Amino acid sequence: MLSETERLQLARQAFAEYYAQCFWYLRRDLEIGVGDMPEIARGLRLHGGRPGFILAARLCP
Repeated sequence: MLSETERLQLARQAFAEYYAQCFWYLRRDLEIGVGDMPEIARGLRLHGGRPGFILAARLCP
């Protein structure tokens, strides 16, 4: 299981990588915090395809 710091780093990377596909409705310069991880996971599950779905499971187990 990942620590909170590792999950936060992963969420920030996912936001940058999947921005156009999953998070186009959010500001590009949004500072991702711990409270944003459920929304990042939701976007990945809905619009990230299979890789996004698997990544979302790592963010919010």
